[in-house]
Amino acid sequence: MKQAPAWNQVVKDFHGNSDVAFGDVALSKNQVRTIHGEDQGAGAGGWPTVRHFNKATGYGGKAYAKKTDSAMCDELGPKEEYMQMHIEEAGGTSLCNALTEQGCSDQAKKFIAKWNGKTKDDFQKQIDRLGGMVDKDGASMKPEALTWAKQRLAIVKQLHKKEEL
Repeated sequence: MKQAPAWNQVVKDFHGNSDVAFGDVALSKNQVRTIHGEDQGAGAGGWPTVRHFNKATGYGGKAYAKKTDSAMCDELGPKEEYMQMHIEEAGGTSLCNALTEQGCSDQAKKFIAKWNGKTKDDFQKQIDRLGGMVDKDGASMKPEALTWAKQRLAIVKQLHKKEEL
C-alpha cells in the first residue's frame, strides 16, 4: 500500500474539517459490497479502492479518477499531491485556512484579501452563487475551474463563519 502514508497524512491534515469525514474498510474482515442496495465497486480497478461519497454520488459513491499514466498507488502516493487534491475536489473543501492564510495558494490569498471585511449579506450571496455554480454547473465546468470554485466556496464559508462571531 504505497499510498498509505499519503492517506494517513490527509486524514491528519483534514482532522477537524467539518466538510469531510474519512473511513477505512478492510474488506478481508468486513465484506461491504453494497450500501442501501448500491454496489460499492469494492476492489474494482485494483486494491485498495479509493472512493468518495457526497450528495452528488449518493450511497453508491464514486471511485477515484486517475489523473496521470502512473499506477494509482504511485499517483496517490506520498511524493504526489493528488491525494490532497482528491479530498479537496470531492469534499468541496480546502486546507487553506482563510483566517491565518496557512496552507493557502497565492491565488487563494488574493481572494481572501478581496473578501476580508465584507458583510454577512455579501458572504451569503457569494455562498449561494458559488454553491449554485458547483451544484448546477459543475458538470459543464473544466475540472480546474470547478476545483477553484469549490475552494473559493470553502474560503467564503470560513470568512462568513468568522463574521458571525
